[in-house]
Amino acid sequence: MDFLVFLRAVLALAVTLGLIGLAAFVVRKYAPELMARLQAKGGKERRLKVLETLVVGPAHRIVLVSVDDEERMVLLGEGRELIEPRKPAGRAAKAAQ
Repeated sequence: MDFLVFLRAVLALAVTLGLIGLAAFVVRKYAPELMARLQAKGGKERRLKVLETLVVGPAHRIVLVSVDDEERMVLLGEGRELIEPRKPAGRAAKAAQ
């Protein structure tokens, strides 16, 4: 009898953890904006923004980030990163107009 109670508790825990995992998967897959809203801190403007990413090869990725109104291009891959400073974002936007 004790074994059946223990088995029932273990199965109930497994079902509960499975439902939590399934809910997390569904939210990440179908509602990424909800996850972003939950992770944002009080509507405060963030200093770091990922503007664009580009996969160059199987182990390399180029990421364009904006840090304090300055855009930087970062090459990621194979345990190394290369950062190239660029023009401030405000000047680049004015030059484009």
